[in-house]
Amino acid sequence: MTTDVWLPFEAHEIEGLPEASEAGLNYRYWDGGPDFPANPADCAFYVVPYLKGDEVSVRPLPAMTSVRVVQTLTAGIDHLDSGLGSLAPGVRLCNARGVHEASTAELAVGLILASLRGIPRFVEGQRVEEWRAGFYPALADKSVLIVGYGSIGSAIEDRLTPFECARVARVARSARAAERGPVHPLTELPSLLPVADVVVLSTPLTEDTRGLVGADFLAHMKDGALLVNVARGPVVDTGALLAELESGRLTAALDVTDPEPLPAGHPLWHAPGVLISPHVGGSSSAYLPRARRLLAAQLTKYAAGQSLDNVVRITGS
Repeated sequence: MTTDVWLPFEAHEIEGLPEASEAGLNYRYWDGGPDFPANPADCAFYVVPYLKGDEVSVRPLPAMTSVRVVQTLTAGIDHLDSGLGSLAPGVRLCNARGVHEASTAELAVGLILASLRGIPRFVEGQRVEEWRAGFYPALADKSVLIVGYGSIGSAIEDRLTPFECARVARVARSARAAERGPVHPLTELPSLLPVADVVVLSTPLTEDTRGLVGADFLAHMKDGALLVNVARGPVVDTGALLAELESGRLTAALDVTDPEPLPAGHPLWHAPGVLISPHVGGSSSAYLPRARRLLAAQLTKYAAGQSLDNVVRITGS
């Protein structure tokens, strides 16, 4: 029976991790370097290195013939799609629900406020010693639409509550009831988009959501609306968004882009009305302690033979 656990942290850095000798586990440190820490065929529990890219994430998977759990430290799992086909049936794929909600929701609200209140304009004004006074839009009394109402979408609404929005509407893959009100299905977007002042994307990247925000979606948004993307870049058709930005009809605040990283010279850098942050929704001071707590809890359950949290897929099913 294989007992190796591949961790992107040194085991002694994770408080509450089961003692290796007592749990019968061998902790191996690998954070995406060129050399593997041991034979991948002996790995039973693989924690994917954080923000190392798709190629690094999937590189050991074909050789992990005995792996039983693949644990990401991201909310999304799309960076593993190209490697999952090499895994045996029955491997549990777990995401990092509970790690990034607070940090990503903070950034989403920060991007909304910065965009509406003109913060980039003020920063540029300070640079050239120009006093750019005037009236700017407020978040108060605005209608907000959250597309992708999972744990991150819910956390965004939590943080919107004190800002006295006129309305917050919620959209997910299918309709359901939530604590704060109904969650509408994606099919209702055409009727919801025209009344939203701010549209926030927090949906996972799937075959259903890739290119979701295309020309038709954007055309349904009201004049002057703000699009905020803290999901994944390919959820948005970059060409269609550029057309709307260059026309001046819409504005955008993007923590993710397609392509990513956004290359020098790309027209999105200098499009009017866009604010870009470099995919930092989850990479804040909140990440490390929460990621380590998640791993300690998951490996404690794994060692005890208990059900794991955050299982989002089982290969072969």
